[in-house]
Amino acid sequence: WLNRYLQARQLTEATPFRAVALTPQMPRMLQGRAATLAMNQIGTFAVRGGAAGGAFEAEYAAAADRLIGGTGREAFDAMRRLERADPSRYAPDHGADYPATAFGQALRQIAQLVKADLGLEVAFAEIGGWDTHVNQGSTQGQLATRLDDFARSIAALVTDLGDHMADTVVLTMSEFGRAVRENGNRGTDHGHGNAMLVMGGGVRGGKVYGRWPGLAEEARYEGRDLAVTTDFRNVFAEIAVRHLGVRDAGPVFPGFKVEARNFA
Repeated sequence: WLNRYLQARQLTEATPFRAVALTPQMPRMLQGRAATLAMNQIGTFAVRGGAAGGAFEAEYAAAADRLIGGTGREAFDAMRRLERADPSRYAPDHGADYPATAFGQALRQIAQLVKADLGLEVAFAEIGGWDTHVNQGSTQGQLATRLDDFARSIAALVTDLGDHMADTVVLTMSEFGRAVRENGNRGTDHGHGNAMLVMGGGVRGGKVYGRWPGLAEEARYEGRDLAVTTDFRNVFAEIAVRHLGVRDAGPVFPGFKVEARNFA
């Protein structure tokens, strides 16, 4: 859906860093015809070694295939832009303290890209480890550890960005929730309903939105899971229109009728 957004709102001055995923592979929500970047670490997004790098770039520039040649030029342009920003010297602002975890460091790098003024519009990071079928734990254990990393990383990002948060929206989502009841392995199995967190300068925060169905057995989905009461596409669509500036969310979510009340 994010790639469809990039296509729907084309920019004449778009940079190679318009949409970036701090992941080894491009996430599905950013896949599509619009140009995007995926990289593990921005500090290694370069070809090192002057002469070798120049020769490598020359080979791309001389490529007979038009598509490969264009892709090569875009990649090297992105490398040069990033090197000028010198991410190796980045220091978080306002005392922000990112966890030394993959997720924490990914958010740190997103803050770097934001403040380097490289034309970043959409950024993606991910955190795994939520499939707690065995020994989930409560206030301590694998779930608590994941939540701690998740919370401290996002808090550091918000602190670090400071005034940049006025024009930033942070949205979190999960592919699935967890079942209400504990299973026989002191964990929980896959469920349906879950929570999304939204924060940023334009967000009316500090409250829970949506209808809460309750956890009574008769209110659960198939008597087992927290029921879904909000289609996630309505949340995405509101951000696409109100924050990202799409006039019509229809092409971004084909086949889905976006609720007009979201934009009243």
